[in-house]
Amino acid sequence: MHDLVLHGCRLPDRDAPADVAIAAGRIVSVGDGAGPARETLDAGGRLVTPGLVEAHIHLDKALLAGRVATSAGTLEEAIRVTGAAKRGFTREDIAERARRVLDLAVAAGTTAMRAHVEVDPIVGLTGLQAMLALKREYAPAVDLQLCAFAQEGILQSPGTEGLLRQALRAGADLVGGCPYNDTDGRRHIEIVFALAREFGVDADFHVDFFDEADHLHVLEIVRQTVQNGWQGRVALGHLTELAALPAAEQDAIAAQLAAARIGVISLPATDLYLMGRRDEANVRRGLTPIRRLLAAGVPVALATNNVRNPFTPVGTADLAHLTFLAAVAAHMGTPELMRELVACVTTHAARILGLADHGLAPGCRADLVVWECERPEEIVMSLPARRWIVKGGRITIEHERRVVQRWREGRG
Repeated sequence: MHDLVLHGCRLPDRDAPADVAIAAGRIVSVGDGAGPARETLDAGGRLVTPGLVEAHIHLDKALLAGRVATSAGTLEEAIRVTGAAKRGFTREDIAERARRVLDLAVAAGTTAMRAHVEVDPIVGLTGLQAMLALKREYAPAVDLQLCAFAQEGILQSPGTEGLLRQALRAGADLVGGCPYNDTDGRRHIEIVFALAREFGVDADFHVDFFDEADHLHVLEIVRQTVQNGWQGRVALGHLTELAALPAAEQDAIAAQLAAARIGVISLPATDLYLMGRRDEANVRRGLTPIRRLLAAGVPVALATNNVRNPFTPVGTADLAHLTFLAAVAAHMGTPELMRELVACVTTHAARILGLADHGLAPGCRADLVVWECERPEEIVMSLPARRWIVKGGRITIEHERRVVQRWREGRG
């Protein structure tokens, strides 16, 4: 007796509908005739994908619109304005705003998430304390990884290294750095890797977030990844400077990233908003070269980053919206490339987060989304509604839609 069977599903790699049988929180079979179950849902030919994976989001500084200016003209201004706002953060305030975003994400089909939690002398461990409680609260709906993140720098913000260590002892899952916002980027990277090794955790960097290739800390991160034996345990967010290099240099760095098994996370809403600000004509797009990285074998994720704050004045926490945005901005409009964009919010993102059992094969965690469409590329094309969300083999979200076309009433 299975716990749940999704009958008549369209799967990305199958032409004919199939049944997905689930027991003990995992997929046990994919095919015809799943057999009896405690609950059977007729998917009616709807597409089923793995759950959406949010690889990079800042819940602690989300939804600041109305409290601070949300029209920052530059990255530097956004950091400064948000840093000032952090002085008024409380545990309750952070939890209330984060909970609103988590509810949006869960309803949209996100079943795993990595949240960067700022840890510094301004806010201390307040954000981490709030997020640890939310991690427990939302565990039935979403797996939440917490990254202790040094937004304000480490060297230029004395006391931060000790706070990061405290955060990792208190339950943070990994450590994050921001070398471009410090006085010595190379030393900043060294400290982050030292903490990663001390606690045996992954490292996740905000890196090279500028229009011109003036920093290229990516090269130092690749070097230290290999030196520390941390291949497959490092992620890079933004990496917009890579797009400013000639194609041959992009390819060379992409090859190094692939060899070091480093994942790259593109943050389209933020990157498109903040980059190219000084361009008066032919304004650049400011995205890392997604297609080139994918072609080199680098796992690439699309992620939200910020929601309605000075870094990003818009946001829905729905990862499907980012595939739509990236299809246009990154020139990924063919069916094959749109399927890659879906992978960027499912399987590629899961790989970056170390979720080895995320997928649609027997044995995988039963974290699934049932869409109101038939093909993966339709997710990107039309942003379809979701019918059901499955987390750990249980239905967590059920969407119902009713449209009444009153304007047609009365026509004979």
